[in-house]
Amino acid sequence: MNNISFGQYYPADSLIHSLDARFKVICAFLYIVCSFLCKNILSFAALLASAVILVAVSGIPMRILLRALRPIIFILLFTVVINMFWTTGETLLFSWWKIRVYYEGIMNALFIAVRIVVLIIGTSIFMTYTTTPIALTDALESLLSPLKVVKAPVHEFAMMITIALRFIPTLTEETNRIMAAQKARGADFTSGSVFKRARALIPVLVPLFVSAFRRADELATAMECRCYHGGEGRTRLNVPHCRPRDFVMLFVIIAFGAGLILINIYGVGYTMK
Repeated sequence: MNNISFGQYYPADSLIHSLDARFKVICAFLYIVCSFLCKNILSFAALLASAVILVAVSGIPMRILLRALRPIIFILLFTVVINMFWTTGETLLFSWWKIRVYYEGIMNALFIAVRIVVLIIGTSIFMTYTTTPIALTDALESLLSPLKVVKAPVHEFAMMITIALRFIPTLTEETNRIMAAQKARGADFTSGSVFKRARALIPVLVPLFVSAFRRADELATAMECRCYHGGEGRTRLNVPHCRPRDFVMLFVIIAFGAGLILINIYGVGYTMK
């Protein structure tokens, strides 16, 4: 749980850190779209190369990004196995009993693994690692401001998302403290069957929920004491401004997506169906 990257800001002096938060949200969305545009070997190689470039430009150590991938290793392996053994094709590589492995299945599993890893790295760089929670709140509120025409609670929605992201590391630390306290009392969370380990987590979940509700009540009281009444009439200390570098980054992401489409059309090698 210590490897969860949501809500953790990594301070650095890089090009991506200096971008406007609104453009980083848009770039993150476009980068997700780009990852789903990849269909063949060349396009996935370009996607992987773009992730390496993002890591180098962001100034975030690779070990931190790789640590953030640990919580999804099970999902990653499960997806790879499903695609490897359940995808059929024309080139049979291995056959035993009812198990058949095709070349197409291996390539699909490899492509899906690359896509998931790049998605986690790209969105983490654009959103959480290089953007403070306050800047992310202002960016979401600004991007969703057209919905205010239909009386949508844009400010409250953005505030809820930011508070949720902000409290993920806090609740993680609280969980570790509760588990350490339960282990000191003789609790065992690692041995036994799956159902036994699930029952062992009940003494952790109950005080964790109580602590979460208590923190929520304290936060609401603190906001009321500071005369918080939503976004109406609210001003900002730091007003965001668009700069040429923001438009350059946006153009680069769009050009990258267009390049991936061309690679899919004129590329060679195996292509996902």
